[in-house]
Amino acid sequence: MNSEKAGKLDWNSLPGRLVVLSGASGAGKSTLIDRVIERVGPKVRRSISATTRAPREGEVPGRDYFFVSPQEFEALRDDLLESAEVHGATYGTPAEPVRKALAEGACVVLVIDVQGGFQVRSKVPNALLVFVQAPSLEVLEQRLRARGADDDATIARRLTNARYEIEAARGYDVQLVNDDLESCVDALAATLAPDPCGDGIDHD
Repeated sequence: MNSEKAGKLDWNSLPGRLVVLSGASGAGKSTLIDRVIERVGPKVRRSISATTRAPREGEVPGRDYFFVSPQEFEALRDDLLESAEVHGATYGTPAEPVRKALAEGACVVLVIDVQGGFQVRSKVPNALLVFVQAPSLEVLEQRLRARGADDDATIARRLTNARYEIEAARGYDVQLVNDDLESCVDALAATLAPDPCGDGIDHD
């Protein structure tokens, strides 16, 4: 599927539900969606993005991301639902796996930047946009430093981007504050199901 076809596809006619989950680096969005999927099961699926950045410790190619070279990413670009440059690397969502999962009636969650989120909204007007943030920028910085994956310059850049993302995400449908992991998992699960995703599961 090329970008022209992806743009012309009537995404809203597919029986599944498309959800965008965004948040500043360190807000905990990946942990949250992994916990929700553990709880809800296969009716909620996380889309796997392609990226030109290097894998972090513990990340598995094909499970966390498709790690590709800049040249490989350019070859994929026409088949992407959205793409964005974030923290000096390029990210994008392959459209065809998302279309197939939506056609099967799944709730598909795209864990992507707000730039990509608004691109998705332009193509899929009924997509649900959810933004996760830390209780404060101070807490966010503590989490980034505790992660031990970035130097001071990278952390400073991530915090600058976080301020932009928090402001831009005012246009999102749902705002969640990840101040307590279990409570935030509960809130995200309640947001995704049962109605939006139709999984029929009681999450009380």
